[in-house]
Amino acid sequence: MQYDRTDARILEIVQKNNRLTSEVIGEMAGLSATACQRRLKRLRSDGIIEADVSIVSPKAVGRPLQMLVLVSLERERADIIDRFKKAIKSSAEVVNGFYVTGEADFVLYVTAPTMDEYEQFTRRFFYENPNIKGFKTMVIVDRVKVGFAIPIESPED
Repeated sequence: MQYDRTDARILEIVQKNNRLTSEVIGEMAGLSATACQRRLKRLRSDGIIEADVSIVSPKAVGRPLQMLVLVSLERERADIIDRFKKAIKSSAEVVNGFYVTGEADFVLYVTAPTMDEYEQFTRRFFYENPNIKGFKTMVIVDRVKVGFAIPIESPED
């Protein structure tokens, strides 16, 4: 996946606001709207831009409880890991899931409307899964920073 300085500038712009028109992005990056559209299309097809999303307030949509959950598997076998990854992807309560190194095997960002509903989720998702060794929940008190922006390095010419 290759990108140049102009692509880097486009990436910086769309990470801050992906609702800008190609005309505005192009103007900010020193391109025509058409050239900007071509570059955005290539950045998406090359997988450099993975998705265009909106960040929604969990509280505003009735899911005020937010937790980080550290999950340890009973044993690390490829089939068990793959099944758990599939479960993460198919769970609406799990907003983000990461397979990690260290004390836990996975870190999950989970939302819930109430603590009772979170408990029901844990029973269904963790306790009923014989491959889960244990999990630790950390309740998020305040979202200090939220987003997906990655620092973009401009490549050398």
